[in-house]
Amino acid sequence: MLQHLPALVVLLAVLLQFGTLFAVGHARGKYGIKAPATSGHPDFERAYRVQMNTLEAVLLFLPTLWVAVQYGYGGWAGVAGLVWVVGRAWYALAYLQDASRRGGGFMLGMLGWAATLVMALIGVGRALLAG
Repeated sequence: MLQHLPALVVLLAVLLQFGTLFAVGHARGKYGIKAPATSGHPDFERAYRVQMNTLEAVLLFLPTLWVAVQYGYGGWAGVAGLVWVVGRAWYALAYLQDASRRGGGFMLGMLGWAATLVMALIGVGRALLAG
């Protein structure tokens, strides 16, 4: 079961990214923001920032997740990945409502990412030392 957790986490991360994309599209229609504009109504701007911030975070998270998995931390990396997904979902929902409320989700997501980074670094370091 645990060996499949990282793959589930990747799918959840993709669904989260899709959710933020959907929120931006919905806000474009609701507030009449025509492409390629990226500003206008504050609610649209928050949705747009959530999407971009989530995309930026995914680009840091996914490689560290898979390096940690590759170097022997599959189960733990999967758990840390779930923490990241929950944190980023919390971040997104809070930010969409009120930008000042995004801190808790941001910190939880960073904790999950930091855990995968540490596992990846330890795994690669051990492999390099083993030669």
